[in-house]
Amino acid sequence: MFFSEEKNQKTFMPAPVARSGIWPATWLVMIALWGSVARGETVTPPVISPPDTWVPRTEATLHVLNKLDSTVQTITLHVGETSKLQSLSITLKACDVRPPDLPADATANLAVTDSRPGQPGFEGWLLEKEPALNLLEHPVYDIQLAGCS
Repeated sequence: MFFSEEKNQKTFMPAPVARSGIWPATWLVMIALWGSVARGETVTPPVISPPDTWVPRTEATLHVLNKLDSTVQTITLHVGETSKLQSLSITLKACDVRPPDLPADATANLAVTDSRPGQPGFEGWLLEKEPALNLLEHPVYDIQLAGCS
């Protein structure tokens, strides 16, 4: 909206509307949709997975950080496989991902033991998108899930 001053009088006038090429395309889509409805075609709704759906995978990729020398080693484990990494034994029990119609994430169920006496172990789930939820409280190592495939 804008004001126009003609002969010392202020007149309120609507602003000019810009025309674009969107309207013809929109009308074509609406006509096409109306035509399919008029013919009685059924439209199937998209498949939407429940939010707690996970799809099993066969292997996981983990990043293991050594806090003493700041080195990161990447290991890939298959479900049921155990890997020895210095004093750690890491066993992958399960690895799952979200279906394609949900936000991407991965989770792995691990069992971690240390061969040195008195060192803490870990058994539980790690989430790729929430590494802060990692409950492995080891003085030397930190393990993060990089993904499942």
